[in-house]
Amino acid sequence: MTDVESPSYVPGHGVLKGRTAVLTAAAGAGIGGSTARRFLEEGARVLISDAHVRRLKDHEAQLAGEFGAASVAAVPCDVTDETQVRALFDTAVREHGRLDVVVNNAGLGGTADLVDMTDDQWSRVLDVTLNGTFRCVRAALRRMRESGGVIVNNASVMGWRAQAGQAHYAAAKAGVMALTRCAAVEAAEYGVRVNAVAPSLALHPHLVKVTTPELLAELTAREAYGRYAEPWEVANVIVFLASGYSSYMTGEVVSVSSRHP
Repeated sequence: MTDVESPSYVPGHGVLKGRTAVLTAAAGAGIGGSTARRFLEEGARVLISDAHVRRLKDHEAQLAGEFGAASVAAVPCDVTDETQVRALFDTAVREHGRLDVVVNNAGLGGTADLVDMTDDQWSRVLDVTLNGTFRCVRAALRRMRESGGVIVNNASVMGWRAQAGQAHYAAAKAGVMALTRCAAVEAAEYGVRVNAVAPSLALHPHLVKVTTPELLAELTAREAYGRYAEPWEVANVIVFLASGYSSYMTGEVVSVSSRHP
């Protein structure tokens, strides 16, 4: 297999101009943080959230310095806490008067064989990844049913595929896919679209540093391009699903990978 170099970064074209978006797990250098940046580059106002308060505030300051303080705000939110989820969405509506786009990126992984997996390990991954997405979809729909909007969930190719040590994560991501499809059917009458992305291997520099060369080689060898995706490449697909370019798409899970099932 021949490695293919990462493509050049795609500039913004204003496809989300004037829209207000809420993004969870958006404090880091991964998909959530990259999506926040891409949304700002496309003209949106963003309310970023994360359970890691210090990193969240640092990222808010960085983005505000680049795009202006009026374009970005931050609210700490642990998606396993319904009170914090409600506060996040209440803040978005109070500060901006409306809610146009929600990106549910919060998720938790881990590796454990079923015979060794504890109830706590299983429950923690499900509560963050699936239940957290449910809480945020519910909160978004309660506020969007009067004005419409778009919801994009972050699933994973693991929701289709089997891999040892990933039963809890795969079950959670398969649940996110099913939740997306069911929510889309219910939300259609409100003019709300609900879709999901399903990345395979998307790594940022910090993850690359803590991944052994042997494991990185094994993982990238499975990819058609012989490399991992840059987080912004996944963010580009989220931008597409959030924009008017996908106006007739709902209930879809878009694989951002060559590894669909």
